[in-house]
Order: sequence, then C-alpha cells, then structure tokens
Amino acid sequence: MSKTFFSKKSTYPWVIWFITTLFFFYKYLLQFSPGVMTSDLMAAFAITGAGLGNLAACFNYPYLLMQFPAGILFDKYNPQKITAAAIFLCAIGAYIFSRADSLLVAYLGRGLIGLGAAFAPVACLKLATVWFPPRRFTFIAGLTMTLALIGAMNSGYPLAHLVAWFGWRGALHSLVVPGIVLSVIVLLVVREKKSSINIPHSAEIQNVSIKQSLKSILSDKQTWLLSLYSGFAYAPFSVLGGLWSTPFLQAAYHLSRPSAAAGASCMFIGFAVGGPLLGWLSERITQRKILINMGTITMLLTLVIIIYLPQYAALALPYLMFLFGVGMGGFLICFSMVREVNKLFLAGTAIGFMNMFDSLWEALSEPLIGKLLDLGWTGDVAENGSRLFSFSNYQAALSILPLYLVLALVCLFYVKETNGTQKL
Repeated sequence: MSKTFFSKKSTYPWVIWFITTLFFFYKYLLQFSPGVMTSDLMAAFAITGAGLGNLAACFNYPYLLMQFPAGILFDKYNPQKITAAAIFLCAIGAYIFSRADSLLVAYLGRGLIGLGAAFAPVACLKLATVWFPPRRFTFIAGLTMTLALIGAMNSGYPLAHLVAWFGWRGALHSLVVPGIVLSVIVLLVVREKKSSINIPHSAEIQNVSIKQSLKSILSDKQTWLLSLYSGFAYAPFSVLGGLWSTPFLQAAYHLSRPSAAAGASCMFIGFAVGGPLLGWLSERITQRKILINMGTITMLLTLVIIIYLPQYAALALPYLMFLFGVGMGGFLICFSMVREVNKLFLAGTAIGFMNMFDSLWEALSEPLIGKLLDLGWTGDVAENGSRLFSFSNYQAALSILPLYLVLALVCLFYVKETNGTQKL
C-alpha cells in the first residue's frame, strides 16, 4: 500500500517536504523554549542575565559551526541518515538539558540540541531544491517556514503553561519522545532521489572537491552581501523570539508571563503568514529586492514603536508584533537569491553559508543583550532569586536590534536584483 502511495510523483515530494519541515518545527520548538523559562533557568543555575544569554547561545555555537559542513554533506551524500541522526541528537540534547544538575551539563545539552538542529534548515531547503521545480522554491521555502513557526509559537504560550504545570524540566522532557519518533519516521520514509532532473549538471557535484565548493561560494560578492543582510535581519527576530521578548513585554507592558508569551507568539504568526505570501508574490512579479526592502523597513518601524513607545502601543501590541513578523517574511526571499547567484548543485552549501551568519549574529547578540541588562540592573530580584530588569534596562539593551535592521538595509542596497534567474 505504501509503495503504491509513494510511487505517485506528485505526492511523494510533499511527503518529503512535510516530514523535513517537522524537523524544522522541532528545531524552533527547542531553540526558542528558554524564552518562557528565563526566571526558572536563572534560579535553577544561579546565573545572571549575561549567564542566561550564554546558556541560550550554547545552542548557536555548534549550530553556527556546522552550517557550512551541513550544506556540503547534503550536497554530496544521501540526506536520509544525516537527517535522522540530526533529529535524534536534538532529542538526546533535550533530555540532557532537562536533567541537568549543573550549568556545565546544561551547556552540553543545549549544545547538542544546536548541533543536531544545524541540519534542519539545510535539509528542508536542499530537499525542496531536489524535489520541486526551481520556480517554486521561494513559495515552498515560505510554506516551510509557516509550518516550522508553529513550533516557535508552541514554544510561547502553550509551553509557558507546561512550565507552570510541570516546571521547566518537565516541559523540556516532554519534547524528547517526539524527536525520537520523528527520527525513526525519516529512516522509514525518506529516500534519495534517483534522478536529479531539477538540478542541471548535478553530476558535477560528485567531481567537485570541498575546496572547490568553498572557493566558489567564498569568491562571490553577492553571496557575502546577502549573508550579511541575512544575519542582521534575522537577529532581531531570533533574539526576541528566542529569549528576551517575553520578559521584555512583561516589564514594558505589565503583562503576565502567559500573556506576554501570547503577545510574542503574534510575531511568529506574522512570519508564518508573511513567508509564503511574500514568497508567492516575489515569484509572480519576479522581483526580489523590493519585497525584501519593504519587509525590512516594516520590521524596523514596528520594532521602534514596540521598544520605545509602549505607552502608545499597548492596545496595538498584538498587531505590531504580527506586522513585525509579516515583515520578517521578506527575509526568506534572500534564500532564493543566494541560491540563484550560485550554481544550483551547490544550493546546500550556499544556504548553509548564509545560515551561518544568522547563527553568528544570534550567538553574539543574546549574551551581549544579557550583559547590557546586567550593567543597568538595580538590584531587584524575584521570589525565586532571579534578577528582575526594568523597562528602561530592556529599552537600552534592545536598542541594538533596530541598529541591526538599519545595517541590513545598507547591505541590501548593494545587492543586485536577480529577477528570479538561476545561475547554471
């Protein structure tokens, strides 16, 4: 029965897409989970704001280092076992983190999660390149983000309630079994595509050395500009979504933790809507830069209002967070552009290189904001002993995020429009 079902050429690519996107879902769920556990983690490991930032960033260091290798591996080898092993590693990391009785063990668990999760975006986008026509890549990438961001949303409001009911350890422990099950499903269902008709000259990759792949990517100015843009544009979203949005909204808008987490979830909903919508539109008009510019400017304007004008933005907060997320949808188009300015059979390597910048900026920014918060701390503590930061602390520390978006726009200014034309 399964053989008949999977023999349908129009169906199986969507099966592949759905399964690998569940990996992306799982990655976001684990990555952003500390955002609703900030006070619990600070109390459990007796750490400051900077310490919490470092703990969260332990996800990013291996995630960052593995992006380029992950892209090369997916370009050269069968993705089935690589993907299954990566998901299993995430589950083991979550288990270790949930059981950590020292900060060092927590670092290890968080690092293993990041190591496995490094393969998620490359797996999704590389397989989209292999199994779908190139003209549909931008839309598929946006649709992928829509499903994946449901995972990010579930690291907010629902996960905040799990933390309240079962504690942060119980909430994390509940995420272990789904990862193990998903890794088994990948082994049973995902297979290598025998024909690479979607990738011109795909046979070349077998004869191209890793050194040649690196040289091809690193020598392209547009790849560097797009990657710099990507890092600057992604950091405000990932830093807020991953760690600081919930406590910031509690301090600035006087919300409870579940209500603040619900407010933060609105930006994930916006991203989930904006990703496929702007991706579809960019394919319709065959224009990339104008939509990325519009999205980044929308992010900048809404973020300025959210951070600096809470007295006026309180009633509109869910809508502003939603618009911030919709603007973030334009950022996804840069993945199509970096694929288009490089040879198609190097799609995994190019995407991995760009994603490395996203990880780098996030890894640097989370502890930096924590350090800035510590510098302005007035000595207030919560009942569990964790540090309490004031609205003015958050306002000063988060001011680097609008600056990132300004720098992203500067990088984008020098990027050349591709008009959806793929380099062969």
